[in-house]
Amino acid sequence: MTEIAIVHQLRRRIRVIAPALRRDPERTLLLDILLRKHPAIRAVRVVAELGSVAVHFDPVRMPVAHVLTLLDNVIGNLGRAPLPKAQTAVPGETREISVAIEGMTCASCAALIQLAVGRDPRVQAASVNYASETATITGGLDRSEVEKLVASLGYVARPMDSLAQRRQVIERERARLGESRRRALWAGALTLPVMVIGMAMPRSWPWKLVELALTAPVVLGAGRPFFDRALKLARHRAANMDTLIAIGAGAAFGHSVASLLGRRHHLYFEAAAGIVAFVLLGRWLEERAKGKAGDAIRRLIDLQPATATIRRDGVEVVVSVDEVAVGDVVVIRPGERIAVDGVVLSGLSSVDEAMLTGESMPVVKQEGDMLAGGCVNGAGLLVMRASAIGADTVLAGIVRMVDHAQAAKLPVQRLADRVSAVFVPAVVGFAVFTFASWLLAGRGLAPALDAAVSVLLIACPCALGLATPTAIMAATGQAARRGLFIKDGTALESAGRLSVLIFDKTGTITQGQPQVVRFIPLGGMDESRVLALLAAVEGGSEHHLGRALVAFARARGVRADMAEGVRAVPGSGVTAEVDGHRVVIGNARLLDDPQAEAVLAEIAEHGQTPVGMCVDGKLVAAFAIADPARPGAPAAIAALHAMGVRTIMATGDVEPAARAIADQVGIADLVAGASPADKMKMVEHLTAQGEVVGMVGDGINDAPALAAAHVGFAIGTGTHIAMDCAAITLVGGDIAKVAEMIALSRRTMTVIRQNLVWAMGYNTVAIPGAALGRLNPMVASTAMALSSVSVVANSLRLQKDGR
Repeated sequence: MTEIAIVHQLRRRIRVIAPALRRDPERTLLLDILLRKHPAIRAVRVVAELGSVAVHFDPVRMPVAHVLTLLDNVIGNLGRAPLPKAQTAVPGETREISVAIEGMTCASCAALIQLAVGRDPRVQAASVNYASETATITGGLDRSEVEKLVASLGYVARPMDSLAQRRQVIERERARLGESRRRALWAGALTLPVMVIGMAMPRSWPWKLVELALTAPVVLGAGRPFFDRALKLARHRAANMDTLIAIGAGAAFGHSVASLLGRRHHLYFEAAAGIVAFVLLGRWLEERAKGKAGDAIRRLIDLQPATATIRRDGVEVVVSVDEVAVGDVVVIRPGERIAVDGVVLSGLSSVDEAMLTGESMPVVKQEGDMLAGGCVNGAGLLVMRASAIGADTVLAGIVRMVDHAQAAKLPVQRLADRVSAVFVPAVVGFAVFTFASWLLAGRGLAPALDAAVSVLLIACPCALGLATPTAIMAATGQAARRGLFIKDGTALESAGRLSVLIFDKTGTITQGQPQVVRFIPLGGMDESRVLALLAAVEGGSEHHLGRALVAFARARGVRADMAEGVRAVPGSGVTAEVDGHRVVIGNARLLDDPQAEAVLAEIAEHGQTPVGMCVDGKLVAAFAIADPARPGAPAAIAALHAMGVRTIMATGDVEPAARAIADQVGIADLVAGASPADKMKMVEHLTAQGEVVGMVGDGINDAPALAAAHVGFAIGTGTHIAMDCAAITLVGGDIAKVAEMIALSRRTMTVIRQNLVWAMGYNTVAIPGAALGRLNPMVASTAMALSSVSVVANSLRLQKDGR
């Protein structure tokens, strides 16, 4: 276990990151079983894709230290032992399955699928998003069972786990859009002469037969999918917009055929054909607009090249990217996209990492540097060893993150979902009421049918169902292009309401590249021995200060010994045993020498971060570490103040060093010497006062506060656990993007409110108008389509770079 993430006493939870789980997700089943055998363990949640293990436990029956030891032993043994074949499946196991849904035609389709799937007793939660055409089901079903359940409703569920599967889904979407376009065009071509004949109203029967000949292919051919889906849903005693269209077009066509056979003159062939043609045209336009809202995912998936050049037995071979294995040697020529993640073995080149950072400036890569799949190589030749493939790559993780955010349902969408769920039955009832009212008023069968069909068509809840998800898709896509990756969709709503932002200092406000600027030997121990002990204890540190100390020691050529019992004390330092000596490295609170406080205080007075080192209870050295502020930090803080957001710096550093940085960037409120628990308590205290609190951090010690805040912003160059706990990741580490995120959130919520007002206002005005006979069926179907397109078009404004 390489990183211990959170020890959260209030929630009685420990969360760890185990990278081995990402490489072999099947082991998570056995891990879950082994941990649950212990009576103090109350719940276990494993997310293999993130390598995350969260354990809820009883701290009275099993102390934190024992839980950590248990996790270390179980995960360590699991990594060494082969997985028993008998454990590859566990009855009743809870899974989260995401699929792409084909065949949805309106928001009521999504509501229907969500309701039907949610009725299955094995399903714990189901969420279906019409705009992104995806569904996420959590429960005891496997993928094949989900696919069968969705198919029984008349829709198709497709897997979308890997980038290759996502690419296939996108290709089918493009093919479907082309088919939708062809169907709309030839339906329109046949409908146009029918409408001309209908308006001319010829009395001769041959012309009526021509109308029938032109209308039948439109209604029964181009419109057949409406009837097919309506029949499948009827078998399940359900209905959606296809039901309304099938009833409306079918009633108009059937009435016209009956009138034709009875030699009556009241024919509605132009209405029947017009309904189908205009709905098909509207859906094609809607599909095109929805496709633009989902461009972010498509662009990300297209970043992965289809092939890669690998060296096998000294020979270069071009293979499909799916055939690349971990450990393969991959050759990246100038101008090529990097196929998978890896480490540079040889070569020197600059790499465009804009897809990760949002910055256009290329980054120089040489031996030992990491490469991310999807980035573009510059003018040099690079040879790398593949370290992550398929779903484990950085690009696949980004796609999952954006996908998850786009599929999220914000609290503001709940009203729209509730309305859409009951809309179709209500509309059918109101159409029957309208039809009966016109007949009872003595207006005749034909006008009554016109009014009822118009109600069926005008009342489509598509605009209402698209109001929120299309805005989310456009906003998350815009955020991704700026290097802002949103993991939790609700953060998109909360970010715009932030009133207070708490910033960590090291690696967040500062550049995160601290250097030892002064070394003060104390106590008479040989300097090389001091540095050797220092390198041994801090050798595996993830902390910025620890890495700076190790770099200082190694630059002087010391040889590190082996350290045992290394224990990180978040916010204070680290302790360990080296060659029988107890070594403590950290701040004055942690050191057990009475002289430490005065020595470290003198360093802090110069605005530098002090670190002391004790061996067997005696102070042997002190180090002064400096870390300059990020160049854009003052402007970023000023932008937040201009938005009305209060800023606070909370750091484990000493007051003088922290104050120097705070004054430099323009933060007035400062809390120095803050432990991880202190930062979390700050968040909780501000929240209790009614503030909407955001936390910006990069380290393990920031994780509790990131998880407790309304919105957590993780610096992308920080630790994995910080990004795991945060809702939003600032990939390039630029804190100016926090202000961009807040501005984008506010714009998004404005667009969503505009969409909801338009959608609800449209239906409120249009339905009574149709019931009173003010709108004929063709006008109704056209207006219905245009309302959806207008909502999507309004959401697409978020894809522009305007602030």
